[in-house]
Amino acid sequence: MPEPRLEHTELDRELLAQADACGWYVGFSGGVDSSVLLHLLHRWRAANPGAPPLTAIHVNHGMQDAADDWQQHCEEVCKKLQLPLLCHRVSVDQGPAGAEAAAREARYRVFEDALAPGAVLYLAHHLDDQVETFFLRLLRGAGVQGLAAIPASRPLGAGRLVRPLLQVTRSRLEEYAGRHSLRYVQDPSNGDPGLDRGFLRHEVLPLVSGRWPGYRRTVARASEHMADAARTLRAVLPSPDTCYSAMGDPGVAVTELAVADVGAVKLRGWLQSRGLPAPDRAPLEEFLRQLRESGPEARPRLQCSAFALQCHRGCVYLLPEPSAPTGPVTLAPGEVLELPGVGRVTLEPVASRGLVLDESDTLTLGWRQGGERCQPAGSVRRRSLKQLLQEADVPPWWRDRVPLLFLGDQLLAVGDLWLCHSDRYRQRPAGGETLWCLRWERNIGPAFD
Repeated sequence: MPEPRLEHTELDRELLAQADACGWYVGFSGGVDSSVLLHLLHRWRAANPGAPPLTAIHVNHGMQDAADDWQQHCEEVCKKLQLPLLCHRVSVDQGPAGAEAAAREARYRVFEDALAPGAVLYLAHHLDDQVETFFLRLLRGAGVQGLAAIPASRPLGAGRLVRPLLQVTRSRLEEYAGRHSLRYVQDPSNGDPGLDRGFLRHEVLPLVSGRWPGYRRTVARASEHMADAARTLRAVLPSPDTCYSAMGDPGVAVTELAVADVGAVKLRGWLQSRGLPAPDRAPLEEFLRQLRESGPEARPRLQCSAFALQCHRGCVYLLPEPSAPTGPVTLAPGEVLELPGVGRVTLEPVASRGLVLDESDTLTLGWRQGGERCQPAGSVRRRSLKQLLQEADVPPWWRDRVPLLFLGDQLLAVGDLWLCHSDRYRQRPAGGETLWCLRWERNIGPAFD
């Protein structure tokens, strides 16, 4: 029996539940899945006056030769539909998890930054994506939470991520695209059998379908059972409270992980509550063993493909991205710098406790080399930067990433931690003076789905 045609009214339940959102966004790659979702949302809003405003978001990863052509295509589609489009070009640095994971991290960071409190982001994952993810995680030895596969919704930044097509097959999306003459781009990697998902999609699942044609629904049902079991497990063993380092790294108290089996469940639950994949069993058990048996000054570390955890003073923290600054950079008042492994740094005007700067000043951001000294404003003693950072309990992984503001050889500020006494420091501005202070938004913790 042929599948029923997909219509925008099929999304009534999911979309009506989000009708009070301050705004709707849709991740729009230009492929068939997101093109259909964009078209469905556009038609649904036309049939439901008063629905939240809709904005498309396109992330240009620059990983394909046709990436700029895909962006242009998305611009043309949104112009035709009279919908606003936000285009973001990101730099993808391949980390230990590979280029695709790095691209996903960059993409989700864009999505998260775009969402105001109460906003909703729609993504076009569908039933075939759900089934493929289940099999991929099964073959990688995932546990209960991993086999729950892709959640229909979850918090994302200040807003919420919703996937209204998770019960819709790829073939229905393609039929809809053909019926409405939708133009879309083709990502060649989707057909590459050399990739795990491509091999599963084009080589394995067609064989499964030949024997069990209804496998999509039954696998999705199994995934739902796993999600129910995961929810029950979380109710019995709730995720531990999050603690934070002096620099804002999220973490878990070691005491929460003291019992071997329970500790593993708690740590997996905590990671997954942050949208992170569970670690493989063997390295996780070894990490927990080291936590239980090592002394208070030891710093066991767990390196996973997508993130790393390290113990520091009684807590296990999620480490920031591994890239770190390489050399000094110039910074002018009001300028904003995005620094890999460090975060966003800028000089902002302040009403008091700041620095007097001249237009002719050449300011640089440097990094700890050893031997630097600072007398923090309000302190009577000049001390080594190493001592200051240790006393402030700055974790070791941040100590070489703290941006140091120099005027020539003179150290003016240590990140947003201290202003140093200098001839440029003022408690309050004199007549006509503007005071400036270093602001630093740190890159804290990756987020995956």
